[in-house]
Amino acid sequence: MQIFDPDLTLEKNKFPLIMAHNDFDYLSPIYFKFEVEIKTYISKIGTKSFTVYHEAWQQGKLCTKGNCVVVYIIDGQTTPLPDDIKKILSGHMIE
Repeated sequence: MQIFDPDLTLEKNKFPLIMAHNDFDYLSPIYFKFEVEIKTYISKIGTKSFTVYHEAWQQGKLCTKGNCVVVYIIDGQTTPLPDDIKKILSGHMIE
């Protein structure tokens, strides 16, 4: 998040991201008393958006996986992602 909001203020008029789509596949129960490991990657970088892929693991088993499409906006309008941000995001691409 600091890529987009260095001070992490998350102020409504200053934070340039909206979550446009979110989906999850629940593959196995997650139990309260056991540690959960969350893995997050970038799976796609578009012109004005990017997709974040998530996994939740417990005791070595993949329990949940999902995607979140995030859109870059400035002044309420979708805006192309700056090249420097695309470069940073690409460093987190899933292979």
